[in-house]
Amino acid sequence: MPNKSKADNAEALAKAGIPRRSWSKPEFCARHGISPGLYDKLKRLGLGPREKHVLDRIIITVEAEDEWLSEGKADSVKVDAA
Repeated sequence: MPNKSKADNAEALAKAGIPRRSWSKPEFCARHGISPGLYDKLKRLGLGPREKHVLDRIIITVEAEDEWLSEGKADSVKVDAA
């Protein structure tokens, strides 16, 4: 049996009613409408979300995302982009 694609796995989880608990850096950037370059700049300035490093991947958990949003750091991105 061939391996399922990432999209197939995500679709299966959604159909089963299992929510996502983390996102990769590119997925997080897409969710918030920012480029990976801006994400890196925010991290350097101390304005990015907490990250977890798993092997060679950067993971942002739903808790880190909620914290980032509640601290207002996401609002500074929208103001700077305007």
